[in-house]
Amino acid sequence: MKKTILAALPVTLALLGTAASPAAQAQQTAKLKACFIYVGPVGDIGWSYAHDEARKKTEKALPWLETKYVESVPEGQATPVIDRLVKDNCKVIFTTSFGFMDQTLEAAKKYPNVIFAHASGFKRAPNMATYMADFYQIYYLNGMMAAAVSKSDKLGYVAAFPVPELKRHISAFALGARAVNPKATVSVKWINAWFDPNKAREAAESLISEGAGALAFTEDTATVVQTAAARKIPSFAHYSPMYKFAPDYVVSGQIVHWEKIYIDFLTKVRSGKYTAKNLQNVDYWNLLKGGSVELGAQDGMAINPKWVPALKAKSMTVNGKKTTVYDRVMALKTEMEKGGKFDPFTGPLKDRNGILRVPAGKVASVAELNNMAWVVPGVTGQIADEPKK
Repeated sequence: MKKTILAALPVTLALLGTAASPAAQAQQTAKLKACFIYVGPVGDIGWSYAHDEARKKTEKALPWLETKYVESVPEGQATPVIDRLVKDNCKVIFTTSFGFMDQTLEAAKKYPNVIFAHASGFKRAPNMATYMADFYQIYYLNGMMAAAVSKSDKLGYVAAFPVPELKRHISAFALGARAVNPKATVSVKWINAWFDPNKAREAAESLISEGAGALAFTEDTATVVQTAAARKIPSFAHYSPMYKFAPDYVVSGQIVHWEKIYIDFLTKVRSGKYTAKNLQNVDYWNLLKGGSVELGAQDGMAINPKWVPALKAKSMTVNGKKTTVYDRVMALKTEMEKGGKFDPFTGPLKDRNGILRVPAGKVASVAELNNMAWVVPGVTGQIADEPKK
């Protein structure tokens, strides 16, 4: 490794003086340097952990790649970190939290020869792409299962921040639940943190005390599944395989494979297909089709076998025909993996205030989902920035 760096040093110094493009730099040196900024610690078991696992898999898959990361960067404080990474010769910088969006855009304007990619956002520039491995399809399936295994009509959701990503995931979860049980409600507790085990535990315990029969969440620890298991309540894992934390009570969940995006993106940078001048319209929006996300309690386990009998015992009606929740979940999973027509956000769809948001015959667009401020009927609790008209 040291010999490789020493051999590349003269070329690297020359490139620094000529402001070479990332593609040119990759072609002329042994390594392309890509750097990652995380909002949480890499040991959070959630979002940042999943990104870092993908970084390691990507570096292993691409022998010409060198990577670096900075963890636990608070949202709104990315600018000095980006400045430092640019000085450290990072040619591609991935900013991996919604709250980094505006500062990433500012940095893209400040450093026009550096390639940026922002996760979960919607603002782009000639040298700034966006990407997302989104879970709303899986949250719909989890919502169906939650309604089937819950002993009450109430479900609970521990949520980090009221950003569009969470509003569409909470809404998808509620839509799935109400497809099985029209009386189902989803109570949301906001903890205003991506990583705060104490607040997550308090929120989970509160929801259970209020009668929630199953829990889902968007925060970056295994706290909710552990808290639910201690109270013998089923739950749905988030971002990482969490079966091991509560093997008797994790029913299913969402698993992400960010490396599917990272490998594709960086390979195209190296080949020259992606440059610092043509990323304005590059937006990865990866769902179940393509393998960037997976339904499961752990890799390869779509549903915990301990909960399959309960899902097979619960029936529902689809297009006038009776089926089991298990069969419906698996059928929809297969359809969405193939890129079929079914979509949870198909109109006519009103928000919980009765305002039509998706007209009949239409499906919410990626742009609409990325800017989603409203939530669907069945969601209870305060929602910041919720439009009233």
